[in-house]
Amino acid sequence: MSENFDFVVVGKGMMGAAAARHLSGAGASVALIGPDEPEDWANHGGVFASHYDNARITRTIDDDPVWARLARRSIDRYAEIAGESGVDFYAEVGCLIAAPAPGGEFDYLENVGHARDRLGVEAPLILGDDLAQRFPWFRFPKRYGGIHEARGAGHINPRALVLAQTILAERSGARVIRSEVIAVDENSDHAAVTTADGQTVRAERVLVAAGGFSLSKALLPRPIDLSVKARTVLFAEVAAGDLSSFEGMPSLIGAAPEQERSYYLLPPVAYADGKHYIKIGGDPTDRLLASEPAVREWFRSGGNAPAADHLRGLLAGVMPGFQPVSTHFAPCITSFTRHGYPYIGFASDRVGVVTGGNGQAAKSSDEIGRLGAVLVLNGHLDAPEYETDFAVAYR
Repeated sequence: MSENFDFVVVGKGMMGAAAARHLSGAGASVALIGPDEPEDWANHGGVFASHYDNARITRTIDDDPVWARLARRSIDRYAEIAGESGVDFYAEVGCLIAAPAPGGEFDYLENVGHARDRLGVEAPLILGDDLAQRFPWFRFPKRYGGIHEARGAGHINPRALVLAQTILAERSGARVIRSEVIAVDENSDHAAVTTADGQTVRAERVLVAAGGFSLSKALLPRPIDLSVKARTVLFAEVAAGDLSSFEGMPSLIGAAPEQERSYYLLPPVAYADGKHYIKIGGDPTDRLLASEPAVREWFRSGGNAPAADHLRGLLAGVMPGFQPVSTHFAPCITSFTRHGYPYIGFASDRVGVVTGGNGQAAKSSDEIGRLGAVLVLNGHLDAPEYETDFAVAYR
């Protein structure tokens, strides 16, 4: 016997859990399917997720108006999600974007300013000596500037956000099945989803929200044009006695014309081992993961040591006064779409897909998940407030 639902969401990550919350909150019967985080990554044979972390930057300011609006709408709902679920996942410490000052060939900060102004966000441009005085933790190259968003920005705990979304989805009646999906089959009057532990559920429509694992041939009826890239992140331990000296430190995005000089960095965040780490990411080169098995293998690999060494150099350059107690690194992935925005659309009559964070989706996942919910609820996505249709591209 199989259970029947209005909708099944495949993928219990940031987008999928958000979509399930919005669907169940709209009164639909929903199954949210996806495994919990494995304890032993190296020996885990199943799927992984990129939300297995405690810190991701959140901010509205962006050089693209679509991403800025996705972020703004999500951030505006953080307090509601946290309050109703009882799970605190957001630290409003602010976010600084530092890059070559406006007026040169690299116009990143100018575009950030334009997007900021369109949304009416308070985030002033800071130049020269003022930048060094305001943010004494950092050292930037000459002729750099920064746009600082003090309110509605900082960092979120993606593990906690997924937990909060899942709690609220369940509270609204959603059924959470903590197993891996091994097949999505479409019939004339329903779609059937089969899990690794032998369960089968049926629904009028299925929404696949599996991140980089959307490459799986078992989930979608035809392959989407999704580039999944291996990423390495570095964690630098902060001595307990030094934590007070980092009070007031914002999240930081360092943007440069060259990929190898660009990075993101978070202030000290507590992890499960009881220690606080400054996290930095920004791979100098891209490594494509061409298949779903390759994505699994990358997560099991532990990350890339040369990339971690590069990150240590970036950290030493931007925070020369910081001496970590220890460092370690871990693997992650980012999924890139053809147009640079999330894919939100139907792959067939009954199977929709929402994926493609493009390295920017954690902060915006609630709004992206909401749009995925709108897609399967209405049978189409109508979002004229965005300067894109989020169309899915196929190989």
